[in-house]
Amino acid sequence: MRISVLGVDPGVSETGWAFLEGGGTGEIRLVASGLIRTSPRTLLPERLCLIHSACARVLAEHGPDAVAIEEMFFLKAAHTIRGTLQARGVILLASAQAGRQIAEYNPRAVKLALTGSGRADKAQMQRSVQRSLGLPQALRPDDVADAAAIALCHLRSQRLGALRVLDRFGGPS
Repeated sequence: MRISVLGVDPGVSETGWAFLEGGGTGEIRLVASGLIRTSPRTLLPERLCLIHSACARVLAEHGPDAVAIEEMFFLKAAHTIRGTLQARGVILLASAQAGRQIAEYNPRAVKLALTGSGRADKAQMQRSVQRSLGLPQALRPDDVADAAAIALCHLRSQRLGALRVLDRFGGPS
């Protein structure tokens, strides 16, 4: 059974996205990716509208089964947090309006799922995404690579969720 997911790394200036498909064989492929950019010279409400409409177009074009988005954590500057949270909100709105399942993953969980360490650095994450998707070179910019990592995390968690635990006698527990 094939499952598709749109991974999103939200940001008000740059929102990365990556559309991945995975099958029962464990093979995962990158179908499309991109970056939604808005100008700091544009008023915030207009920027949010641009992010929403671009996200809605990506959802309509690719029709993912699910949307995986980064949970917010607050280690950044306060002025960055506000815009990112609002961008995240319009992405969630577009996803809900499209009737898509939404999953949220914190950065530590994504790192753990891809590298086995919740403290992996950017370079480790880039290599893991590149290797997992069989890409000749790392995805750029970082926001797109981060979106692919979030989508990979979701696909892997779905695959793990589908596993059944067998008791010692070989039957389902």
